[in-house]
Amino acid sequence: MPKMKTKSSAKKRFKLTASGMVKMGQAGKRHGMRKRSNKFIRNARGMTTMNESFAKKVRTFYFHV
Repeated sequence: MPKMKTKSSAKKRFKLTASGMVKMGQAGKRHGMRKRSNKFIRNARGMTTMNESFAKKVRTFYFHV
C-alpha cells in the first residue's frame, strides 16, 4: 500500500515543531484593519501555536503523525 499523502492545504497553512506542536499564522489579519486596534494588529504578528484540541485533529487528519 502506498504512503498517505500530506494534504496540500495543510502543508501551506501549518507547520509542525520538533516537539509535535502545530504552528499557524495569527487569525484576523486579512482585511478590516481600520476597525482593529493598533494593539491587536501588533500582537497578531508572526506565528502562534494551535490549541491542543485542534492540533490533535490537524496532526491525525493532515500530517498522519
